[in-house]
Amino acid sequence: MSKTFLIYGASGYTGELIAREAARRGLKPILSGRSQSKIEPLAKELNLTYRTFSLEDKKSLEYTLKEVDFVIHCAGPFSLTSEPMVEACLRTGVHYTDITGEISVFEAMARRDEAAKKAGIMIMPGVGFDVVPSDCLALHLKNQLPSATKLTLAFCGLGGISHGTRATMTMNAGNGGAIRRNGEITKVPAAHKTRAIDFGEFTKTAVTIPWGDVSTAYYSTGIPNIEVYTVLPEANLKMLKLSRYLGWLLKTKPVQNYLQKQIPEGGPSAESRAKGVTYLWGEVSDDKGNRIEARLVCPEGYTTTVLTALEIGEKIVDGNLRAGFQTPAKCYGGDLILEIEGTNRSEK
Repeated sequence: MSKTFLIYGASGYTGELIAREAARRGLKPILSGRSQSKIEPLAKELNLTYRTFSLEDKKSLEYTLKEVDFVIHCAGPFSLTSEPMVEACLRTGVHYTDITGEISVFEAMARRDEAAKKAGIMIMPGVGFDVVPSDCLALHLKNQLPSATKLTLAFCGLGGISHGTRATMTMNAGNGGAIRRNGEITKVPAAHKTRAIDFGEFTKTAVTIPWGDVSTAYYSTGIPNIEVYTVLPEANLKMLKLSRYLGWLLKTKPVQNYLQKQIPEGGPSAESRAKGVTYLWGEVSDDKGNRIEARLVCPEGYTTTVLTALEIGEKIVDGNLRAGFQTPAKCYGGDLILEIEGTNRSEK
């Protein structure tokens, strides 16, 4: 990568991981965020250029974007931060990527497809763990069964969770679940369904969650019925079910303020990330009873995010992109995730 890109939110847990890996590879991104006291020391340590400004500062944002070819937007919650960043990218002709997992953000980005094509830029949210591995698995399965009308995905082994991820989960705690039914995203109660998932090395009970693939897998595969499951500790599962009845309370400002203040800074340790493994499983079926399943094993979630975000960034710099709204698998194919070291896929 000889061209320059922007990492906004570089002082956050995942943003810093991406910045450090980029510097290790000899890349020269511009690091950016709101807090000079956090961004400046990191930039000096890595010998990188930095800019500090809020997303409300349109002048500084656009000035910085004019220096770069694309953005890796890492400052969540993305339901609050993605709009000003992507609108600035549209105005300046800069490609947009982010590491969101929020359904509402994917849908908002999809609505900007024509604007992105007109501006000649690619908009690709979800270039991290959510949704690159699962998106690739979904398209791989669709290619094996083109007549598929139902897609089920599941994952296990995320390990620890960062401050930003917890903040987003807390903000959405009272919103219930979501699936895609007959092509439409449909709200369902939290922990709508549970089922046993055979991940290959083990079988665990998983529960439905409103994961990003409920949105993106539809654009990647065209499959109209989609559910996503994950494995949760029993205590978390009980809390999720309890939120069905306390959702109204969890969404109130005083409760949100309290809960957000309880979230610890940082995220999983380097040792935890190095040891971590993520297991994914997917299944497609059609109206004639045909069924195919496959599994995927990849590095720990945050490690995968760093690697996939930079892998896609390299492709953008090489001119390997499509204008408009894209998903990782739709643009780069179901084998994209196999380019990441430590990943393997198996059929059943």
